[in-house]
Amino acid sequence: MRGDALFIALFVTPFMALFITVFISFQYAPAVSRKPRTPKLTSRQRSILWLLALACVPGAYANTLFTQTVAFAAEDFNVSERGQGIGAAVIRWGVIIALPLAALADRVGRRRLIVWCAFGAPIVTGLGALAPSFALLVATQTIGRPLALVLTLLIAIVATEEMSRESRAWSISILGIAAGVGAGAAVLALPIADLAPSSWRIIYALSLLWLVIGFVVRHGLPETQRFTERHERHLESATHIERRRLAMQCLVATFGNLFIAASSVFQVRYLRDVRDYSAVMITIFSFVTGAPVALGLLIGGKLADTRGRRLLAAITFPLGAIVLSIAFRVSGPAMWIATFVGGMCLALAYPAMAVYRGELFPTLHRSFASSVIMTSSLLGGSVGLIGAGVFLGNETSYGNVMSWLAIGPVIAGLVIIATYPESAHLELEELNPQDVVALH
Repeated sequence: MRGDALFIALFVTPFMALFITVFISFQYAPAVSRKPRTPKLTSRQRSILWLLALACVPGAYANTLFTQTVAFAAEDFNVSERGQGIGAAVIRWGVIIALPLAALADRVGRRRLIVWCAFGAPIVTGLGALAPSFALLVATQTIGRPLALVLTLLIAIVATEEMSRESRAWSISILGIAAGVGAGAAVLALPIADLAPSSWRIIYALSLLWLVIGFVVRHGLPETQRFTERHERHLESATHIERRRLAMQCLVATFGNLFIAASSVFQVRYLRDVRDYSAVMITIFSFVTGAPVALGLLIGGKLADTRGRRLLAAITFPLGAIVLSIAFRVSGPAMWIATFVGGMCLALAYPAMAVYRGELFPTLHRSFASSVIMTSSLLGGSVGLIGAGVFLGNETSYGNVMSWLAIGPVIAGLVIIATYPESAHLELEELNPQDVVALH
């Protein structure tokens, strides 16, 4: 098994190197005057995007860790599928910690909270290595994962506020690739879980390696100009959140995550129990079907900025969920192909859907509004996880459960096409006129 782990490390290294090379080439490629292939960024924007990408890594690792290791930890603690679903749902309920933290970012600044979470998420997540029971493992992740979620949320907000109107979605796609490196690191470490019944603890302990990124971000990341300008003039009470915009995004987040959360948490268990995959084969499957999705993120970000967000998200998001649900019904090459195609569709949708969360709200309420949407997403995911756990525990097939849950993203797509405005090519102040009025 040690040899297998070494093989996996060698196998996935080219993919990781490709992601990092693509990212760096986008950041440091010389600007050209004739139809640049990527949006031209100022030196400040390049620096900020690079630091945000680094900060994505520990956040994505912490967000992915429990999902990837829960099957191994549950086996060690003798916990059923239903118990796993409830545990994953409880961790999502930890969002009550995230809400006040995100709201605080509208008062004290995005940078300060990003630095706090860049240190806090790896430390608290790493405590899972010492958990003497499944309940206490869940308890550590119920605190650590919300810190990682706040980190991820604020990273997207900083990118939204600092990038130009022609590069907001594209920058989100770059950050998505960087997050893929963090999530990929958690997947890469998965073969360690096969070394011994309790060796999954090592994967949690590895979280502490990401503390070095906290030091880099603390010394380099500035506060956003939009926040500084409005905060110094005490404009909190001069703007407000439009409730309809918030309600529609919460609906999309709730229905969409019914399927996304359950499919991601139970995929490892499905591959192990139904398809008899080892940890090594799960890692190969995850990287072969997931690594090329980086291309989908880049294409999705570019399309969202040039062609628009609304139609792109409304079509590719439900389509991706439907195709992924098929992957739980088929085996062999068909399962690999369905997982790849479904993941590509979701990757195309991601930049458009993610950038909407920050675009449609005024600056001094942007973090709080985004956290409410995130909360809706996690609550929807909790319902999906508990429901999937109950039905799977009653011997309902994975294919049927995931097909039922895929109705959620279909509903989300209908809400997007019916209610979302098109935000491409518009400045944040055009989308939120009250910000302009407040400044004057």
